[in-house]
Amino acid sequence: MTHPRGFLQIGKKKERERDPQERARDWLEITLPGSSDEVREQATRCMDCGVPFCHRGCPLGNLIPEWNELVSEGRVEDAAVRLAATNNFPEITGRVCPAPCEASCVLALEEQSVTIKTIERTIADAELVRGLVPRPSPHRTGKSVAVVGSGPAGLAAAQELARSGHDVTVFERDDRIGGLLRYGIPDFKLDKTSLDARLAQMRDEGVVFRARTSPSKDDLAPFDAIILAIGARRPRDLAVPGRELAGVHFAMEYLEQQNRAVAGDPVEAQIVATGKRVVVIGGGDTGSDCVGTAIRQGAKSIVQLEIMARPGDARGAKNPWPEWPLVLRTSSSHEEAAATGALGREFAIATSGFVGEGSVRALAATRLDTKEDIEIPCDLVLLAMGFVGPEPDLATSLGCELDARGNVRVGADQRTSVENVFSAGDASRGQSLVVWAIADGRRAATAVHALICSKR
Repeated sequence: MTHPRGFLQIGKKKERERDPQERARDWLEITLPGSSDEVREQATRCMDCGVPFCHRGCPLGNLIPEWNELVSEGRVEDAAVRLAATNNFPEITGRVCPAPCEASCVLALEEQSVTIKTIERTIADAELVRGLVPRPSPHRTGKSVAVVGSGPAGLAAAQELARSGHDVTVFERDDRIGGLLRYGIPDFKLDKTSLDARLAQMRDEGVVFRARTSPSKDDLAPFDAIILAIGARRPRDLAVPGRELAGVHFAMEYLEQQNRAVAGDPVEAQIVATGKRVVVIGGGDTGSDCVGTAIRQGAKSIVQLEIMARPGDARGAKNPWPEWPLVLRTSSSHEEAAATGALGREFAIATSGFVGEGSVRALAATRLDTKEDIEIPCDLVLLAMGFVGPEPDLATSLGCELDARGNVRVGADQRTSVENVFSAGDASRGQSLVVWAIADGRRAATAVHALICSKR
């Protein structure tokens, strides 16, 4: 079992990553698998707290101390069972989740949290190697559910409902299933083979996938219940002079095209950073993904702008544990940029316009701390400033109310204002984490199952 004082004898060891200069030349995942002995040793650092604060940070309520203990005992297959009890896609969250559970770990008080994310990924990857075993329901209810959207919320809901014996159809307007997971996250963070393996399992469990399909209200009428998991795909724009110039693009358009190219698809008029001076507006994960993509495409230079002031290097007094630490973060893409000398990061910068004739040649901005006006030369600008909500057409046609932010309004069990219509993930929550999307999808599935069963 985990040793209650293991953390005193064993130091924290982060997951290994490929050399930044090497990985910046390809689209392969940046992380390397840890040895079984290393991961087992790290799991032994778990304190098995009487009150496990890691649960506070995890929207899924993952049974973290339980599977840490099982891994420390070498019982990885048993750990996979405990992990699957709360998380449909640990092979994905173990790669892309920012791990708020680690921020809430008691050892984070000394910045020595248990490496929960690495342990989770190790459990999930071992399961992938063994092969994901389908868990089809032994009985069928004869009830049908439509899930619109195949991102993490929609897929989680679909899998839970199929395993409850319902006939589930997932509609996806893109040409491949996966939503955000397929086209929104670069391959160097999430290789799509793990997603494909999970989708194959879901097909064997009875889920029907219909790509290239945007269902109407009439198309959905025959279903006993509907779950809207349509994401929050409306990007925040920047209404400044010169916005119409060629070379100014939304980040997701840029990232999706590259994901398609990596998948081997022909991409007409692809936006590429090769040989260009690139400016990324936005300091979050999407902006970081743009940086990593631009490096791999061979950008001449990259400047990433953030309107907020530079965060501190350590927690401030107003940001105590176990809250998420609001500190300066250096992503894998930033590490690659530093290694290749490609990146400049600027904080407290407000863009005032784009300069050029036909095509952008510079970005005009103001330093908010000094009020200095500056120009940054550029040939390509990527807008990565977040999203403002879902595309509401389907939701409103079904009669669903929207909240003040334009998201689908839901109650605690993901019910919309329409009796048999539910919503989950970014569509109802706003732009958020994959773990929140999975949690919402599972909650919606539980409510749909209860509704359907009550009407038998």
